[in-house]
Amino acid sequence: MSQVLIFFPVVVMVLLTFVVAVWLLRARFRAVAVGALRPSYFLLNRGGKPPRRLLQLEQHYQNLLEVPLLFYVLAIVAYVTGSVSPLLLGVAWGFVVTRLLHSWVHTGSNRLRWRMLSFSAGVVLLMLGWLLLVVRLLQSVPV
Repeated sequence: MSQVLIFFPVVVMVLLTFVVAVWLLRARFRAVAVGALRPSYFLLNRGGKPPRRLLQLEQHYQNLLEVPLLFYVLAIVAYVTGSVSPLLLGVAWGFVVTRLLHSWVHTGSNRLRWRMLSFSAGVVLLMLGWLLLVVRLLQSVPV
């Protein structure tokens, strides 16, 4: 199996992060344009009450920079060590699907139950991915 395949789910996660970043930037410009915030608010993120939608997008963008970091490290370590397997690749794609679902819920209806379920499923898949990687690495250690 080609080890490079692990980077396709990574690319999808990076694209998702960029899309949300642009969406957040537009929401910030909009908040200033309609007078909800002054531009000076963004110096320290203080001195105003951001619209709910802006807070929602900011929180989601932060989410995309937190747990997925462990996914990126997993993908890089798996690639560098030649540990990418069909199962690990499937887990990686599963993680990406849960993050896409989480994004859809968090930036849409924001229903807490669905958000928690999609987030938790992603974390479980990420832990499984790390477990698979560790097992594979231990198997490759000469005795």
